[in-house]
Amino acid sequence: MSSVDMADRAGDYVRRMVATESRGWGDQAEAQGRLEARYGLPFWSLERLRTGLAKSCETSLFFRIRAAFVDHCGRKAAQLMHEAHMAQAIHEDDDIRAIQDEIRALQARLAIAKNSTKATA
Repeated sequence: MSSVDMADRAGDYVRRMVATESRGWGDQAEAQGRLEARYGLPFWSLERLRTGLAKSCETSLFFRIRAAFVDHCGRKAAQLMHEAHMAQAIHEDDDIRAIQDEIRALQARLAIAKNSTKATA
């Protein structure tokens, strides 16, 4: 993968993380700050990738962003599982139980992705 392709993909990862981390309009910079603090990613590198100003991306930064994205997805899956547990506690439901099974499968796939990211880093 070329450094240009890495920049495009890393930018997509950053935009997705900022979108889900953001608490609403005007919170993008603060969301990036939270991602910087949580994952140790440079704020201005995230900004250049998010806005498409970065024309290339170093391999090490790309894999750090990818690892952050996988972890971020894992956090969201854990939140979904918590919501499903809360819903099940109120009303037992086979559909929600099936959703929980899907979330567990997603969490297993994310664990595999997280391990493969560690191996390549």
